[in-house]
Amino acid sequence: MKRFAGRPRRLAFLGTPAVAVPPLRALAQEGFEIVAAVTNVDKRRGRGNELVPSPVKQAAAELGIPTVHRVDALLELDPLPDLGVVVAFGRLIKPHVLQQIPMVNLHFSLLPRWRGAAPVERALLAGDEVTGVCVMEVAEGLDTGDVFARAEVAIEPDDTLASLRERLVEIGTRLLVDELTAGLGTPVPQEGEALYAAKIDPAELRIDWTRPAAEIDRLVRLGGAWTTLAGKRLKVIAALPQGDGPPAGTLVAGVAGTGIGGLRLVSVQPQGKAAMPWSSFANGARLPEPALFDA
Repeated sequence: MKRFAGRPRRLAFLGTPAVAVPPLRALAQEGFEIVAAVTNVDKRRGRGNELVPSPVKQAAAELGIPTVHRVDALLELDPLPDLGVVVAFGRLIKPHVLQQIPMVNLHFSLLPRWRGAAPVERALLAGDEVTGVCVMEVAEGLDTGDVFARAEVAIEPDDTLASLRERLVEIGTRLLVDELTAGLGTPVPQEGEALYAAKIDPAELRIDWTRPAAEIDRLVRLGGAWTTLAGKRLKVIAALPQGDGPPAGTLVAGVAGTGIGGLRLVSVQPQGKAAMPWSSFANGARLPEPALFDA
């Protein structure tokens, strides 16, 4: 693995989703020469099944940065980039590339806690009070490299996945630009217990009403939480934990009973319909009192 020290001049950028766009734009605005962006291939989306480029590819086009889809394409550049910058790329960088091009990664957790694909989601679901961002050296293992810089970010009680991710991207972008502008020093090894942040399985999003209200609230704030009521799927968009509630799995006056405490339903999305306030749904659904969630 090749290591870079000092202020890089020529960068390669590796990323795909929308969260990688602010760092890309900030590096370009700061005056770094970005010689190529590596991103995933265009995907077919929408009713027209049209090919749509990734957010990073779209941003790179606006900035006049050439894009490629193969990481190995970077090895064909002459001269090679001083440094590769990885943000939410979603693919491991192979050793033969790292031997020729040193790389850093902007990772959205306080490593070694939550290595892997879904660090923000796992921190929120676990009830962590603090998470953060790291600028780290890309090594052969999954998020195992030494760390150049880190910044802590508090997780607020009402944070959704979107609001938490937005703050992490903002703080991480600033940290990354500052580190590269000042010049990379010597990174330090990760310390502490390593936890793996696996992707969220769709089955995890189904609400288990025997769990505590605080835990279900975090699932709702993650986005996509659902249950079944009167035989139909019902997404819970927003909810508020209550001190007391009816028995687990029952619903009284808009308050769902859980294993510990109650959860007041604020907004929901019935199957095949748009999201709406709970009161609007309840008025139209004419639920019995109490109503029972399907097992």
